[in-house]
Amino acid sequence: MVGGRRGDLAILCYHAVSDSWPSVGAVAAGVLDRQVRQLLARDYRPSTLSAALASEDDEPVVVVTFDDAFQSVLEHGFPVLEPLGVPATLFVPTDFVAEGAPMTWSTLGQWLGTEHEAELRCMSWDGVRSLAAAGWEIGSHTCSHPKLTEIDRDRAQAELGRSKHACEDALQTPCTALAYPFGLHDPDVVRLAGGAGYECAVTLGERLLGPRLRQDPLRLSREGIYRSTSWRQFLAATSPLLGRVRGSRIFRALAPAP
Repeated sequence: MVGGRRGDLAILCYHAVSDSWPSVGAVAAGVLDRQVRQLLARDYRPSTLSAALASEDDEPVVVVTFDDAFQSVLEHGFPVLEPLGVPATLFVPTDFVAEGAPMTWSTLGQWLGTEHEAELRCMSWDGVRSLAAAGWEIGSHTCSHPKLTEIDRDRAQAELGRSKHACEDALQTPCTALAYPFGLHDPDVVRLAGGAGYECAVTLGERLLGPRLRQDPLRLSREGIYRSTSWRQFLAATSPLLGRVRGSRIFRALAPAP
């Protein structure tokens, strides 16, 4: 085994794939290719999120996830991953898939009216279905991508439930995975996610303090990969050492409760 140790898990979070869009969330196709190849060379087995959770194998696993269902993931990300035999998990904001409207939350709106406006496109349900047919897992990213911790509980419950049903209606398969928009969650949101029928959910940016695989499947941490992520940062972020620290008896005793 070159790099990964038995039981290691790396869950990566990407957004868009573009060589020209200078958005922080857009990685170049060549960069995606190099990063994934590096993990495969370390003997990580590629898997979708739900399959990783269901597996009883003890080999190192890498789960590639994409938030927001940008059209560029279909056009530029899929052609990178398919030859490598890497299925990904795609988290879909269902209102935008259905409406075909540009995604403009947070700082994305700054690209409206610029030469990069087309990068804001969300893929259609036909595009999502083509990825599902290729072995990708399709999960929910709510309906309208709100900050679930900042809206009232009734609306949060509706966002979680309606988006799950929309995915299931469009794909005719159960939708059991969720990505919290912006990675934001609290105990109430986690409880609502479980009540809506999700079996696993991912956060963002708390890998060191986040729970281990199967310990808390509705609060799984991911490593965000961005345009600014250097090669050294990528290697550090995907180091098995982080997982081993989290798995130690001392760290579990000192880590904050969820």
